[in-house]
Amino acid sequence: MTRSTSALLKSWPIAPRDALPLALWDASGIAAATGGTASHAFQASGIEMDSRDVRPGDVFVALKGESMDGHRFIEQAFAQGAVAAIVDRPIDFPHVLVEDTTRALHDLAHAARERSGAVRIGITGSVGKTGMKEAIFACLDRASRGAAHRSVRSYNNHVGVPLSLARMPARARFGVFEMGMNHAGEIAPLSAHVLPHVALITTIAPAHIENLGSMEAIADEKAQIFTGLMPGGTAIIPADSEWADRLIGHARRLGHKVVTFGRSAGADVRLLDAIPSANGGSLVTADLGGAARLCFSVAEPGEHWIANALGVMAAVRAAGGDLGAAGLALAEMGGLKGRGARFQLEVPGGKALLIDESYNANPASMRATLRALGQTPAHRRIAVLGSMKELGDFAEGFHAQLAEPLIEAKIDHAILVGDEMRSLAAELGKAVANSLGFPPAFEHCETPAEAIRALGQYGLTHGDAVLVKGSNSVGLGKLVLHFTKGAP
Repeated sequence: MTRSTSALLKSWPIAPRDALPLALWDASGIAAATGGTASHAFQASGIEMDSRDVRPGDVFVALKGESMDGHRFIEQAFAQGAVAAIVDRPIDFPHVLVEDTTRALHDLAHAARERSGAVRIGITGSVGKTGMKEAIFACLDRASRGAAHRSVRSYNNHVGVPLSLARMPARARFGVFEMGMNHAGEIAPLSAHVLPHVALITTIAPAHIENLGSMEAIADEKAQIFTGLMPGGTAIIPADSEWADRLIGHARRLGHKVVTFGRSAGADVRLLDAIPSANGGSLVTADLGGAARLCFSVAEPGEHWIANALGVMAAVRAAGGDLGAAGLALAEMGGLKGRGARFQLEVPGGKALLIDESYNANPASMRATLRALGQTPAHRRIAVLGSMKELGDFAEGFHAQLAEPLIEAKIDHAILVGDEMRSLAAELGKAVANSLGFPPAFEHCETPAEAIRALGQYGLTHGDAVLVKGSNSVGLGKLVLHFTKGAP
């Protein structure tokens, strides 16, 4: 005899998580977490610190800085649908009154961390933080059927990390958090907010070397993510990095378990084979240790994404995720805006490919993406390269050294944008004069507007592939927007 639907529902097993709230926050929860006083009862679906980004149902946190005061934008926040605000003075809207709004955001972050019981993964590194954060999230979200959380955009600093924590739902099973830095001493406080169970370093490269002074100092600062790692946690380290032993030493001195990933013979998660796939990605076979092997597809193109995928799998396994679901998620991932998104442009004779890497650039990521462009089937390959910032006294040398990967990738034409790119233009000029390795034709532009005109005059045709990459402050996102309006 078939049991009725109501009987089945009544016998459905109840888990402790089912007693947790569905709303992200309510007035009493915020007041309890912050020690504040709520003016009204309310329920909220989000937390926001920028009044321009407020959506209906959000709580607006009126943060105060040296040059701005969020209290000036309270009316705008409520006009956009905020249900309440966290403030340090009474207002004529629903609010929670606290002594210090920044401290309140930190308190809210810590309360969110403690109430959920989610397995937390922290990610830092010179290159690939956001891409690997999104990949790990996609893998865990698929396995947990939507119960994973992550920091959005590049919210990876002293404000973005606590905000991302405060947004973590009580019912989350996994939380993935990106941590970035510009100066020494910034990673440890971020790790202390997150208290990760798994801490992953993507790679060590000369990003922000202007402020840190040396590669050793960069490696040491990135390793500070291990200071917040929970007891019994796992430190995941790139085995192929020349700084691997230094990073491992930091982790082991703190008593953490270490898992390495890469191509190196001694890596715990080791690449066995990688075959290019038809869609531009790779079919990867990895040794997970012992007799365990895993074969999976990676949709993202480029050799750097093969290494990234090994780190992703190491993190998913350390977090207790499902490796089968992770493989499916990696096979379906697409590029992110400014970090590998691909567009098909309508051009004379057919279509051209534009690869948007306009959000960030440093010497390591430049070489990786130029290598990937060189492996991309194309009629012609064009590189629009913007200056790499925060390299200090090393800038001239690092920019000039990009001549080698440009030539190796057999780039047909390069458009160089920004003052720092003059040293690369000079180096390519020497190569042209000496006929070394068939260097690309090139031109130098001062601004994105000039680069837009230069690429337009060069003229794209069917089968071309265009890479756009530079530090975000150069503004090459404007060039991407100009050429991709309406593009899929």
